Amino acid sequence: MGFVVEKDGAVKEMGIGRRVEENEATKGAVKPAKEGIVFVPETPKYTMDDLILPARVREQILDIAAYAANSKHVFEDWGLAKTHPYSKRLGINLYGPSGTGKTMAAHAIASYLRRPILIVNYADIESKYVGETPKNIRKAFNAAKETGSILFFDEADAILSRRVTDMTSATDVSVNQTRSVLLMLLNEYEDFILFATNFIENFDPAFMRRISLHIKFELPDYDCRFRLWQRYIPKEMPNDLDCAYLAGQYAALTGSDIANAVLLAAFKAARHGDSLVSQAYVEEMLGHIRDGKAANAGQAVTTEKRVVSEAYVRQQVQPEDKQTH
Repeated sequence: MGFVVEKDGAVKEMGIGRRVEENEATKGAVKPAKEGIVFVPETPKYTMDDLILPARVREQILDIAAYAANSKHVFEDWGLAKTHPYSKRLGINLYGPSGTGKTMAAHAIASYLRRPILIVNYADIESKYVGETPKNIRKAFNAAKETGSILFFDEADAILSRRVTDMTSATDVSVNQTRSVLLMLLNEYEDFILFATNFIENFDPAFMRRISLHIKFELPDYDCRFRLWQRYIPKEMPNDLDCAYLAGQYAALTGSDIANAVLLAAFKAARHGDSLVSQAYVEEMLGHIRDGKAANAGQAVTTEKRVVSEAYVRQQVQPEDKQTH
């Protein structure tokens, strides 16, 4: 179950989701915010028990979860609020290849803290109207505060330093406005906030300085691959798969790769009317996955900075009822 933060500050329960836009189909079903967007926290989908990660990464995840759980004790009882006045905002960045468990870990952290999670992607906040994207970011922060949610920016490189390959002057200005507003909101935020990215090298240094800890997610080792193969092969599915062989023979795989290989092989077996899912089918699918990755490797990414005045940023982050029209 999720929550909707309405304009009057009321918090109402609603179905799980992220963003609602008013159109002819939804008009009257949900009362949206002024610009037609509401941010809806979700109940975490995963727990710490669901994570299959190398021991080092798992230990770091547990450390930051404990940090958030004990922040009141550390800052107030032990007095660190006086010596570390800017550390109440705990920003954690989860980075590494796609499919290595970053989003799952964010859900598990929120579950550990017994809090809903509010997931924000760039598509959730981007607007074709000038100046609306920064306002949407502010709405996401406000929604997290009102509902007590863990704020999670997934694919955060698109927000913290948007990758642009075909730039126009309008795009340049919009991107930098969004970046500046987010910086100011981060400076003022006093809660736990998570980021995840596949491209940490694209982060603006100003954001890097405001993130307390960066946790690197790497490709699973043999032990993790073995456990992932076991997880994604259901007991009900007849098969001749050798998990130990697959884990040892195919090293450069993510959890998503393994899950997809099993699923695609199962559908192929079903299409052919086979009595079981064969290892040959799984290895065939792994070959397709490997080829797709090889074709995708080496794509160029470009970034660029522009300057936006502090006055503009202040105007974008102040409450709507205080803005002059």
